[in-house]
Amino acid sequence: MAVSDAIHTPQLDENIDWPTHGHYEYAHLYNSRKEITTFDNIASIRASYDYIVIGAGPIGAALAYRLALNEPQSSILIIEKNWNEPDRIVGELMQPAGCQAMSALGLGMAFSGIDAVPVHGYYIAYKGKHMHVPYINKPDGGDRFRGVSFHHGRLVMNIRAACKAQANITCLEASVTALDAAGFGSGGEITGVRGVRIGPARDSGDSGDEKGAAVAARLTMVCDGITSQFRRVLNPEPVTLISHFCGFVLEHEPIASAEFFTGAAGATTHFAQPHSPAANPLPMPHNGHVLLDGIGPVLLYQMSERETRVLADIPGGALPSEASGQLRSVLRDSLSRAAPAALYPGLHRLLMDTLEQAKRIRCIGSKFIPATANRVDGAVWVGDALNVRHPLTGGGMTIGLWDVVLLTDLLRNSPKGPATLRRIKAQWYWQRRPRALVVNTLSVALHALFAAETKELGLLREACFLYLSWGSHYTMHPSGFLSGLMPSPILLVFHFFSVAIVAVWLRVSGASSAYAGGNLLFRVYSALCTLYVASGVILPFMWKEMQP
Repeated sequence: MAVSDAIHTPQLDENIDWPTHGHYEYAHLYNSRKEITTFDNIASIRASYDYIVIGAGPIGAALAYRLALNEPQSSILIIEKNWNEPDRIVGELMQPAGCQAMSALGLGMAFSGIDAVPVHGYYIAYKGKHMHVPYINKPDGGDRFRGVSFHHGRLVMNIRAACKAQANITCLEASVTALDAAGFGSGGEITGVRGVRIGPARDSGDSGDEKGAAVAARLTMVCDGITSQFRRVLNPEPVTLISHFCGFVLEHEPIASAEFFTGAAGATTHFAQPHSPAANPLPMPHNGHVLLDGIGPVLLYQMSERETRVLADIPGGALPSEASGQLRSVLRDSLSRAAPAALYPGLHRLLMDTLEQAKRIRCIGSKFIPATANRVDGAVWVGDALNVRHPLTGGGMTIGLWDVVLLTDLLRNSPKGPATLRRIKAQWYWQRRPRALVVNTLSVALHALFAAETKELGLLREACFLYLSWGSHYTMHPSGFLSGLMPSPILLVFHFFSVAIVAVWLRVSGASSAYAGGNLLFRVYSALCTLYVASGVILPFMWKEMQP
């Protein structure tokens, strides 16, 4: 039975035209497996395809679907280890620019029937103060842009259903054991790919395993996500963990009326403080929540009308032990500080009760991996297989889906010779860069500020909160960066250093509560140090993103 048949909770958002209310034409294929070929039937797989897509997550499945629409005469093989519904704790909130990309790919209705929740912007709380940062207005002056939050696996299954419906897509449940190399450089690195080698489906693979059936393609597309086993072919650099997100789910009643939410405009002044943990406990339902007073930032967003995801950040590469109880102790402390009972009575109680009763706390490492120019003939890396940012800003699917939009547009009606493909990949790499640079740099820069491990970073965090509260472009331009709707690196630098100047003013004037004390000379000196720290927060990451 499709999830759209199993979920009966009505969508209670105020706009009945939101796509989650519509019918999804591929809903009947949600759980269908008759369109999937398994490794046991590998003999039915062709020896060669026009395109091979490795990975049927949101990016790989969207890529295969769009290729099938753009080039109905082409043949596409999409390979996934497990075609059952995935269960992940990230990739559950899509920014407005990601929704734009979904519409451009012909998948705008994929949010239908999965109990997805519209998202209007951000609720940000810091030191007892709060603000609402709405998404920017549409260019026509009408309603604001919107994002959407959902169960990750349900959206993936809807996109996969669209792939199953295309006659020129072959869906294969198997493992890619290796890229089939067509050439090697002087250092032994792969310089060309002619296709893949396929083995039985399993939870993990060994990219060095040369056994299995070989399938060729004109272009192999690596979309196997953040844990890509083939990324090192393109980018052998080691990856450092920035922090860990630890997550669990709150269960509550849906919003029965506009009691806690009165629309994107009204939310700027409305602040709900439900005392009952049974009610929707969020201060501003239908918004992403960022609480800044914990050990690291705490994120909350609805996955459905009845479920809210909690993601608590623990900075640094080391994760406290779950077996010893240390992890829950750290989380209890962080959540209590981020959502104190005096300010959020219902939310605080529900957080503590759920944390106590949760059988398992799910954790995922947060990384930053800049994109690498593709010099491997016959292959292209797309989405998180190419480029990873901190999940704080929820920009991963936005970047990956725009990768798909730009790449499929360039491939459409183009000759598929090696020279043309090299030109297309180079052109695509430069086209994707502005949006990727803004979203990726902002994610790690904001995490550095929000985790605030030094007085200088704490001062910058205080300045950032003050800056956002000023309204006008001080609020809306940062909102445009976060949502992926304003891919302007120059404008990002301008606003970031404007925040740094505000931090200098707070420190020199003695108005800062995050970095207080000292005579005027010391305050001037420490303010200049803060400016230096601000440069170190953003410029190195921008430089890495700008490398050819």
